[in-house]
Amino acid sequence: MVEKARGEIAGAFGVTHENIIFTSGATEANTLALAGTKRRRVLVSGVEHLSVLEVLGNVEKIAVDQTGLVSPECLDTLLRYDANSVLVSIMLANNETGVIQPIAELARIAHEHGALFHCDAVQAPGRIPLNMSELGVDMMTLSAHKIGGPKGIGALFLAPGVEITSIFNGGGQERGRRGGTENVPAIAGFGAAVMDIHEMLNNAGHIARLRDGMEQAILEQAPEVVIHGHKAPRLVNTSSFGVDGVSAETQVIALDLSGIAISSGSACSSGKVTPSHVLRAMGQSETMSASSVRVSIGVETKEEEIERFVDAWVSSLKMIKRQMDAA
Repeated sequence: MVEKARGEIAGAFGVTHENIIFTSGATEANTLALAGTKRRRVLVSGVEHLSVLEVLGNVEKIAVDQTGLVSPECLDTLLRYDANSVLVSIMLANNETGVIQPIAELARIAHEHGALFHCDAVQAPGRIPLNMSELGVDMMTLSAHKIGGPKGIGALFLAPGVEITSIFNGGGQERGRRGGTENVPAIAGFGAAVMDIHEMLNNAGHIARLRDGMEQAILEQAPEVVIHGHKAPRLVNTSSFGVDGVSAETQVIALDLSGIAISSGSACSSGKVTPSHVLRAMGQSETMSASSVRVSIGVETKEEEIERFVDAWVSSLKMIKRQMDAA
């Protein structure tokens, strides 16, 4: 079952069968990539998931522009300064804004300087076409539950010739690169979920229309709204927006009372409402970064649900503003 799933995943994402390392999730896979390469210098973008930003204590942040994109010229400059024993880690698509990075170009620049390139591609499958060999990266992280598979299973893909040092020793599983008994049912579920990738991609156009219609309706009723990253290429299912000074926490609570689930940033940081480090890296103020919410749309989302959300959000915004004025 494990090897069948490994083969299905390999075929879906352009990676060789033997270069898939199953992990407990994307967090472990990212940790394995950054810590297991033993590179002296690690460069990461300022908008990475915390599972990349907080793995090591000495990462160097690559600046992004106001749309959330890493500048190829900026990366080139950093590598010209010192390219000895370097790992670059930049995500394919951001989990808060949906902004898609020019990974193939960035990986090419890294390789010109002799650096290794890791890509957290967790958000991408089923939303945009994804092929590791076409991206040209050395390592790539995926997580099953982002494509409808079970939670608690992820993978790190390696390009041919790339090796890492295990951070979990004992047992010799995964060709000695990740010790510990494999989670067989979850791995099988990962393989099964991959079989629906093409169907998810076929629905991408419909989801994009829902997302764009939602943003347009919000802007029509609240012109002061700022939609983050909308001038850059984005995933079709993600929208991050806010009104400066209107607390994200208050918005999330108000929508929850209306039976609508949204978040104030990364889904895995729900319940810990703090200013978004992603938006801060994009140059937004601390108040705006603490005023923005993230809305995700799925294949099962209906147009009437979008309309209900817009009505509920606009009503909550008016209520919150009245309370702020009264205070």
